[in-house]
Amino acid sequence: MFRLVAFVIVALVVLERPAAAYLDPGTGSMLLQALLGGMAAVGVITKLYWHRLTALFRGKLQGSKR
Repeated sequence: MFRLVAFVIVALVVLERPAAAYLDPGTGSMLLQALLGGMAAVGVITKLYWHRLTALFRGKLQGSKR
């Protein structure tokens, strides 16, 4: 497995060609927005499942008191 990974890395370095690419300043802003949006989505999902998890434990604890 290590040999295969090493071979692929060496092949990528040896077969590298120069790219005629240009990244304008708006690209960085777009990447930052995508990163922040992803972090916000993870936060919302975590909050939703955290409330479900705590409600599950609260329900079991309240049910055992009866």
